[in-house]
Amino acid sequence: MFAPTYLDHNATTPIAPEVLDAMLPYLREQYGNASSRHEYGRAARRAVDEAREQVAMAVGAHPTEVVFTSGGSEANNLFIKGLAAGHAPGALAVSAIEHPCVTKPAEQLARAGWDLTKIGVDVLGRIDIAAYGAALAKRPLLASVMLANNETGVVQDVAALAGQARDAGVWFHTDAVQGLGKRPVDFRALGVAAMTVSSHKIYGPKGAAALILDKRVELQPLIAGGGHERGLRSGTENVAAIVGFGRACVLAVERLEARAAHARVLRRHIEAGLAEFGATLFGAPADEAQRLPNTTYFAFPGIDGETLVGKLDRDGFACASGAACSSANPEPSHVLAAMGVEPGLARGAVRLSVGEGNTPDDAERFLKTLKQTVERLKSLSALTTA
Repeated sequence: MFAPTYLDHNATTPIAPEVLDAMLPYLREQYGNASSRHEYGRAARRAVDEAREQVAMAVGAHPTEVVFTSGGSEANNLFIKGLAAGHAPGALAVSAIEHPCVTKPAEQLARAGWDLTKIGVDVLGRIDIAAYGAALAKRPLLASVMLANNETGVVQDVAALAGQARDAGVWFHTDAVQGLGKRPVDFRALGVAAMTVSSHKIYGPKGAAALILDKRVELQPLIAGGGHERGLRSGTENVAAIVGFGRACVLAVERLEARAAHARVLRRHIEAGLAEFGATLFGAPADEAQRLPNTTYFAFPGIDGETLVGKLDRDGFACASGAACSSANPEPSHVLAAMGVEPGLARGAVRLSVGEGNTPDDAERFLKTLKQTVERLKSLSALTTA
């Protein structure tokens, strides 16, 4: 069966062989419930505890600060809704470029009487400091700003933003799902109250993620039941996925520099080619520290992004026209809208996110195919408008 070259690692990653090997015993012979008191259960509990330590070590946290969830969306909802549930409606603030699993629960709270501020960004997708200060002046219960954007790859100065929030008495949360595995992520150094990380973005399995939570923060659980995860997330643990998450975190730390360097070489090559073709790049600060090493977001004026992605897929390259979780939305990217990108150009947006399995040959073949595809689409457009 024909398999396209995969260039969509911000959507999900393949499971690393070492991760799958670590998971298999817990899908076969070690199938116990981690809450059971017999040896099968004790073995499962030991595996979950070890994985908790591995996740904590990867993000500079204590194991007791790791709350396992089913995914990043659940972790973000747990923090936002769980914190709000213990307070009367007041103010809250999230950035205008957050993933929908942050903006949607915040908007639900707004419909329930909360005063929601969406913090603006500049043309490169970086937080507008004046707008952030104005949002903090409202003394919101919480502020949430993602560490790295899933579409543009732009990295925020979360440590500075969290410091301002602490000074204002505001609980600060960051969605670090795209940051982990691509750059150093340290819960303590960032100074945040809560942080979300996920397994399937770092060559681990789907179905496992974590909310890293300062113990001083009091949350109401979204799921009531047997009191798992310190009472914050009831439900029988997905032991195999959690074990895989832990192993993926170990690899993410061990291979961080090599993965980042490899991705950066490919991204620079691709972006040099895009510049030659006349593409517009979105969210590309000159400072490498403000970008993920693997992410390129671009458009060609007059060419629809969905159409281009579809043709590239048929030509053997899997990429995205925007955030994978929002692909059903026909509207232009809310991230690009917040950056002030003209809607017509925003509809042409295509995201590439390379991974450790990609090669320089992949990049070269992609550029060759892209050039041919864009030329064909431009020719068709010229014929239809003639």
